[in-house]
Amino acid sequence: MELPLGTDIHKTDEVSSRVEKIVKKTLEPYNDIIRSVATNVGSGKGGMFEASRAANKSLTTISFVEFKERGGVSTSELMKELTGKFKGFVGAKIFIEKNSDGPPVGYPINIEVSGDDFEKLLIQANRLKQKLDEERIPGVEELKLDLDQGKPEMLINIDRDKVRRFGLSTNQVASALRNSLYGLEVSKFKDGEDEYDIMLRLSDKYRYDVPALMNQKLNVMSPVSNQMVQLPISAVTTYSYGSTYERINRIENTRVVTVYSNVEEGFNANEINTKIREALADFEMPKGYTHKLTGEQEEQEETSAFLTQALLIALALITLILVTQFNSAVKPLIIMITVLFSTIGVFLGLGTFQMPFVILMTGIGIISLAGIVVNNGIVLVDYIDLLRKEKKANTDLQGRKYLTPQQEIDCIAQAGKTRLRPVLLTAITTVLGLLPLAVGMNFNFLTLFTEFDPQLSFGSDSTAFWGPMSWTVIFGLTVATFLTLIVAPVMFRISTQIEHRFYNLFSRNKK
Repeated sequence: MELPLGTDIHKTDEVSSRVEKIVKKTLEPYNDIIRSVATNVGSGKGGMFEASRAANKSLTTISFVEFKERGGVSTSELMKELTGKFKGFVGAKIFIEKNSDGPPVGYPINIEVSGDDFEKLLIQANRLKQKLDEERIPGVEELKLDLDQGKPEMLINIDRDKVRRFGLSTNQVASALRNSLYGLEVSKFKDGEDEYDIMLRLSDKYRYDVPALMNQKLNVMSPVSNQMVQLPISAVTTYSYGSTYERINRIENTRVVTVYSNVEEGFNANEINTKIREALADFEMPKGYTHKLTGEQEEQEETSAFLTQALLIALALITLILVTQFNSAVKPLIIMITVLFSTIGVFLGLGTFQMPFVILMTGIGIISLAGIVVNNGIVLVDYIDLLRKEKKANTDLQGRKYLTPQQEIDCIAQAGKTRLRPVLLTAITTVLGLLPLAVGMNFNFLTLFTEFDPQLSFGSDSTAFWGPMSWTVIFGLTVATFLTLIVAPVMFRISTQIEHRFYNLFSRNKK
């Protein structure tokens, strides 16, 4: 929860109590799955460029019991329900988010507007925000600027001429005001091994009273009587009220204002960002001012580029090793094509069961899949090649040993029959081994052996992370296994036919 800058922490506490009452009332039917609801006033979630400590913020944390004890209740549905309850909440901004693990990656919708002149930069950022607000893209929670333009401030203007005439310095005036507001360390208090600072400052009723602050007395030496006299701060200063920016962000020495938003539960951030790109395709900005989508999108693009590079390097190294082992370019090519076929299974499975394509874990799954599929291809192609070498009994006029078409087919059929079991066993053991990870199967080893009760359950919080990788390998390997057993022998046969035709054509030309 966030209130305007400069809000007193007691007011924040008051509004936080209202928020907490709404949260508890909404979650009342689900009390059996809630572990705790805790509110921390004066502390927000914080981000990459903002401090978590702030008197105008509070953070309410809802903790749930273990996944298996929730009775099938979806926390995502609870988030939707809470979001609906706080729509139109008056008095504060409310943000409802999942707990984010790992390093900060920014918001799912994050548009950086950059330029030199800060005033013009704000105008362009507000124009862009207004443009997207008019588009009313479904799933966008609420677009906001990462810059609060209404931070209240009280400017103290010191009359340097008067300060010099009274024998003071600007530092003395500033220190007096600072000590009154923030305190002056006067001593230390020691309790065992712990040591605490003792700070002396004005009490609340004077600290929040501007006339009391400005009428504080400063000790000065009178040039007339040569004695110490007291001079109020207001005699050498004037003050005025105003507002300023909360902060100015720079990225690579360029000023940046970010337009950001969360995505409502149930919507896909990638689809929303695609619509935003389309909406901003014709959005013109003055020369020297640019905008780009960053945050989660930028991280996804970097991750995608890295995984693509890793996959290409892995395939190149595998191909290099196979070429040196087979002493041929055709056989490794047949094996590598089976890797390509495995991705058919991945996208077919994800599309059929409406599963999301998670760039990081799905990408790792595809790279892992390449190694397994290559192994099956090697087992089959290598054995076909071995049988062909053993059965080359016929000799042509040039003394070259060859196989008849029927013998070629017999070798392929025998290799498929012999290697069917190891190929299927490799695929089945891998798929069955990954199924518990994919469905989040859990059981208790201790109670299994002591009480013969495994306490079997399905689904867990970690399944959302590891599930995409597991399903990628399962879908890809299932389809690739059948394709390997069918397509690889067919391609091998086609390659031998092409080889024979080229050899015969070369022989005729030579004659």
